[in-house]
Amino acid sequence: MASTQARDRVELAEVDLMDERWFAEGPPHELFARMRAEAPVRWNQLPDGTGFWSLTRHADIAAVSRDYSTFSSWKEGIFLHPDQVVPLELTRNLLLYKDPPEHTKYRAILQSAFTPYTVARLEGDVRRRVSTVMDAVIERGECDFAADIAVPLPLGVLAELMGCPDEDIPRLYEWTEQIEAAQRSPEPNAASAVFLEMAGYLHEQIDKQAAEGDEQSLVMRLRRAEVDGHRLDDSEILVFFGLLVFAGNDTTRNTAANGMLTLLDHPDQLAELVADPSLISGAVEEILRWTSVVQWFARTALKDTEIAGQAIAEGEKVVLWYSSASRDEAVFDEPQRFDIHRAKPDHKAFGGGGRHFCLGAGLARLELRVLFEELVRRMPDLQPAGDVQRLPSNWANMLTSLPVRFTPGSREG
Repeated sequence: MASTQARDRVELAEVDLMDERWFAEGPPHELFARMRAEAPVRWNQLPDGTGFWSLTRHADIAAVSRDYSTFSSWKEGIFLHPDQVVPLELTRNLLLYKDPPEHTKYRAILQSAFTPYTVARLEGDVRRRVSTVMDAVIERGECDFAADIAVPLPLGVLAELMGCPDEDIPRLYEWTEQIEAAQRSPEPNAASAVFLEMAGYLHEQIDKQAAEGDEQSLVMRLRRAEVDGHRLDDSEILVFFGLLVFAGNDTTRNTAANGMLTLLDHPDQLAELVADPSLISGAVEEILRWTSVVQWFARTALKDTEIAGQAIAEGEKVVLWYSSASRDEAVFDEPQRFDIHRAKPDHKAFGGGGRHFCLGAGLARLELRVLFEELVRRMPDLQPAGDVQRLPSNWANMLTSLPVRFTPGSREG
């Protein structure tokens, strides 16, 4: 099913993009290109008799993302099943599920933690964290980039930001894996047990950090935060915590791993970065465009409307395919060409834009830039060293294994 030939021959009306077989080798970009050209607003029938509208064009995805009065995150959530991960009543406390004006007020709570000034002050901490991660493998001359570098970096940064000890990083990692699996599970509320564990851990951290007088961690700032004069309750703090643990880790690690694979597949451009690290900031933007690791979120129509001439009925869901938008021929010159010199690509790696633009985008960019700066400095001859393994998922563009080799170096200390 996933071969190029099959994608060229298949009737688009028969394609179910929730069938993960289409994503066994990564996002089906040939299929998305056909959809943008032939059926940019296309009804996707599901086996249970329901369905949704697939949007694959950059312009339509941007328009829907900004029109919160017509297309809601709050109504039925951002997945196809309202209770996909945990009950909707709980996840409605999550920023991703809120519509204005509530979204605007709650976003302000976290905004101060991710201002450009605040993020810039984290660069030293991020660079030390990158060095620690690389020190653990540098003398071996080989590692699994996905597991040994891409996974621990964002988790370590987030643990530090939240005031959690490094020894708890494996717990945070396990929770992200369980939430990811719940997103793909056919059963609703698949992550309820995980959130109960996280709630217990969060309360432990609040008590511990309060006793130690740590008032600057993000956990404690959430505890003090107010919205319209009242403090957040336990469930509201929990979902903020869950958002940081899951979204703040999953996206950055998958971008790092996919970005490294992309550079290994384009050794001439990797060599350019080794020779001139000043190109890395621009390269990060092209990596974000090329990988677009969060592939979709859903919205629910609050009223009868239309998109590009296609009638959409009240209550119907639309799915925004960000990985398709980031390769739209109407926006990008030769979009199927990876080019670290591409000028400011208007990608959708951080969502469709508007009020739900990723809050942690600045931190993700910082982590990716510092990571690749240190990689070209300390592992300049990095090469592939085995078969790549990928999670067949239509939601996350995820590598589970990326073996690499390099000339062994010395630990920095």
